[in-house]
Amino acid sequence: MDNPFFILLVGVAVVIGMIIGLRINAFIALITAALVVSFMAPGEIADKVSRVASAFGGTAGGIGIVIALAAVIGKCLMDSGAADRIVQTFVKCLGEKRSPLALSGSGFVLSIPVFFDTVFYLLVPLARSLFRSTKKNYLLYVLSITAGAAVTHSLVPPTPGPLLMAQQLGVDLGYMIGVGALVGLPAAAVGLLFASWLNKRMPIEMRPLAGDQEEETSSDSKSLPGLFVSLLPILLPVALIGANTALETRANGERAAQVQPAQVQNIDGLYAAVGEAEDAPLSVIKKVLPPKADATPETVAAALNSSLTSREAFETGKNLSRANLAIVEHVNRDAIEGALPAGVLEEHTWETPKRKAANISKVYGDANFALLLSAIIAVLLYVRQCRPNKKEFSGMLEHSLMSGGLIILITAAGGAFGAMLGAAKIGPAIEGMFPTSTEGAGVGLLILAFGISSLLKIAQGSTTVAVITASGMIAAMTDGMTLSFHPVYLATAIGGGGLVGSWMNDSGFWIFSKMGGLTEAESLKSWTPLLCVLGITAFVMSIVLSLVLPLA
Repeated sequence: MDNPFFILLVGVAVVIGMIIGLRINAFIALITAALVVSFMAPGEIADKVSRVASAFGGTAGGIGIVIALAAVIGKCLMDSGAADRIVQTFVKCLGEKRSPLALSGSGFVLSIPVFFDTVFYLLVPLARSLFRSTKKNYLLYVLSITAGAAVTHSLVPPTPGPLLMAQQLGVDLGYMIGVGALVGLPAAAVGLLFASWLNKRMPIEMRPLAGDQEEETSSDSKSLPGLFVSLLPILLPVALIGANTALETRANGERAAQVQPAQVQNIDGLYAAVGEAEDAPLSVIKKVLPPKADATPETVAAALNSSLTSREAFETGKNLSRANLAIVEHVNRDAIEGALPAGVLEEHTWETPKRKAANISKVYGDANFALLLSAIIAVLLYVRQCRPNKKEFSGMLEHSLMSGGLIILITAAGGAFGAMLGAAKIGPAIEGMFPTSTEGAGVGLLILAFGISSLLKIAQGSTTVAVITASGMIAAMTDGMTLSFHPVYLATAIGGGGLVGSWMNDSGFWIFSKMGGLTEAESLKSWTPLLCVLGITAFVMSIVLSLVLPLA
């Protein structure tokens, strides 16, 4: 009854049976499956229902505002003619045959600083407007966005998954960005070719989105807004979020919490304080300090720094499992300073000028705030171009928010379903399937990394969770081991695995399906195989580069 794989099988059967077999709304099916899995999973009986609601609320809280605002932006771009202006420029500059390349390239670049979900929300109106111009290749257009955006979301920092993979595997961020892009480019190219092949065998017409009555219009180019103002609602959030990422990466690169030899003020006092310590944090640093006879400010600082990266040992009470390494060091340094007597270790300065700039940028670089500014500009553009009366203006907002509301419900329900699979301990069960030894490492280790990540992705749906979990496992397996290639290739293999097997427990699947106007069956025949192609190509590229360009 409580076997994780049996629970997974039941959950999958409920989702597929209700959606495809009984044609029941995806929101109802996913919530039902989440409840079924929750009742079968371990836990207090009183929490069986409430934890589904909590997971649903957590997912909705994370993506609800962004989806709603992006729906407004998309509607305004379409109704104001801004999307038409951008598409006409694409076609004019690249030619109609190269429009999929433009969409894929845009997705590839935009998804580096911005989440895949947001990039898809912002670009799918362009695909819809392009179909209105060309009257063909709609599936190719939406898959082109996916081919570019999904790859960088999984492989290139600063998105959370690749960023934490780099930290857990000890990969320099510059290597992760460079090699991630190097692996991702051919993967996106192959994905684009596959999308073109699939489009010829699976012609799909564009459909109105749920809650949205979209009229086909033929806009005179002279009445359309200018290119810059048309692009501004798309570029502004990218610029704001990207600037925040750059400033935060710059601040984290200082590693301001690391101990400098000059900050070790009293070695005798330090050893006296840790001598009888039994509790963290002093018991932790006691284990890493050199013998007192060998202690110098340099050796003590190096020993303390080696302990600062621990995410759990200091028992700070804070969840640091996904925190940036600089933040982990800061929290642990605070704990050490609080436990030591005054005058032993100089307090570190965290609020440096770079950190202050990063803190300010967190406000305007927050996705919710950036999308709000973008929505305001998009609405003003709509008002300027369309001159609506109050009833028309209100109706436009209501239609767009109704469309976004349905997507929020389905996406959050998918998140709840994935969370309940996590509560069923499917992750540890998959982890137990793999040996912990590293015998036969090399290409075999890359295969293992890819396989673990793929299974985790298929089982629980989230690419970020899959790659973070898999990288933690692989990091433990390879600890202290000398590899024949740079560990960045382990990260890219894991990232490729995180793309494979996306289906109904993945919020991205529902975003593609509902925002793209495809049925669930059509999405399973297009989105799912495309992401498999992207992931497998990234994996193959990881193997090839590890052999011809090991960087070791």
